[in-house]
Amino acid sequence: MSSSHEQLRRRIESAYADRSLLANTEVRDAVEAAIAQLDAGTLRVASRGEDGEWVTHAWVKEAILLYFAVRGMSRTEVGPFEFHDKIPLKTGFDAAGVRVVPPGVVRRGAFLEPGVVVMPAYVNIGARVGAGTMIDTWATVGSCAQVGADCHLAGGVGIGGVLEPPGARPVIIEDGVFVGSRAVVVEGMLVESEAVIGAGVVLTSSTAILDVSGPQPVEHRGRVPARSVVIPGVRTKKFPAGEFGIPCALIIGKRTASTDRKVSLNSALRDFAVPV
Repeated sequence: MSSSHEQLRRRIESAYADRSLLANTEVRDAVEAAIAQLDAGTLRVASRGEDGEWVTHAWVKEAILLYFAVRGMSRTEVGPFEFHDKIPLKTGFDAAGVRVVPPGVVRRGAFLEPGVVVMPAYVNIGARVGAGTMIDTWATVGSCAQVGADCHLAGGVGIGGVLEPPGARPVIIEDGVFVGSRAVVVEGMLVESEAVIGAGVVLTSSTAILDVSGPQPVEHRGRVPARSVVIPGVRTKKFPAGEFGIPCALIIGKRTASTDRKVSLNSALRDFAVPV
């Protein structure tokens, strides 16, 4: 962490513990500076540690929560559209090399790398989206979600926001992931690189993710392993009133590592007949 980030962190953490400090101009400026750096991509909510594991920077989430406290409501007019909110809309897409199709909305404090395409979709504050990723129509990237490069979030996908508690891991979608139509990924789920999530799959922290590609099922929770091909599933559970099917997710195979992302994705969709 740079010395400037360390100074910001100390001020943010102090103000989060004692909101009365927000009366101090230097503290309010620190909050604004943190959001400006999130917006510019020089600060992020989560990043990989030296061991390759994802690390959540709780103080950055605290800065976002404090930003709501220091901002007042204001009106924004965009052509015939009117918005009334505390958080301004993100600007500067042309200079950033980002395509946003009307009425796509990106809030200030989100960062989009060059080549991102946002159809009429929504990207919330604190989110980060990697280069070349497509956010398709009516997809949502929730607050603080981290989406990698060369991903495709198909129509109506819901990537959940995890803003509170500050220490909780946000939803993380690593590079090269395909998420099919109307799939939902929430509660700090980690979808590792080049996975294929079929249409309608719901992934939460408590969802049983069963790898059924071998002789015995292997259960995962909170994480989809790299290159997994995932479809919706149901497994039977006994209740006092009888046996009922409860939703789960099934890993039915892997994308091959020997081909590039586009070829392996097409192969996965064809070979496993995954709905998109």
